[in-house]
Amino acid sequence: MLAQMRDDIHAVFERDPAARSTLEVVMTYSGLHAIWGHRIAHRLWKAELCTLARIVSQLSRFFTGIEIHPGATIGRGLFIDHGMGVVIGETCEIGDNVTIYQGVTLGGTGKEKGKRHPTIGNDVIIATGAKVLGSFKIGDNSKIGASAVVLQEVPPNSTVVGIKGRIVIQDGKRVKNDLDHVNMPDPVADTIRMMQKEIEQLRKELELLREDKKNDGHSAD
Repeated sequence: MLAQMRDDIHAVFERDPAARSTLEVVMTYSGLHAIWGHRIAHRLWKAELCTLARIVSQLSRFFTGIEIHPGATIGRGLFIDHGMGVVIGETCEIGDNVTIYQGVTLGGTGKEKGKRHPTIGNDVIIATGAKVLGSFKIGDNSKIGASAVVLQEVPPNSTVVGIKGRIVIQDGKRVKNDLDHVNMPDPVADTIRMMQKEIEQLRKELELLREDKKNDGHSAD
């Protein structure tokens, strides 16, 4: 437990240039407090003291704004930076030296039983607001971009961005995507254009009807 705590403190100094002293980190870093609270809750969970474990996790959530289910498995050196709004589900597994920023959700996609949350590999970075939803793995050394929504497995050494998340870099090489970022489809604009065409067509038909009516009137005269 003490060795894990030392690794957690070391992770802060390694990845946050704003960290000045051990005292400051221990006293003021809510991400660190949430991780330590989880270590206690997880031990209680494994001892089948589930209600007590949930109470500890909810107290930690109240004080830190970070919700980690006591059933989640967390490796060494996790760093949660500015962690307000982070949610980590019950069957989530997090490897070593992972970095998570605020607003990240490691969640499920429904009410299924069993393993329903993601497995995060070692040395992964998950940026602000990203959502990783479902039972699959994020490979080692991968990066998940801000606000990305990831719904399927990510190979090691990949960079994922967008909604729905897509791989743009893998093993240091840019991945070709068919998505045209300049000419993105706009369903609202397409609908308006279609309506304009129909209105123009109706106007033409109305003019033809008026012309026919005039011609019929002249014929009667």
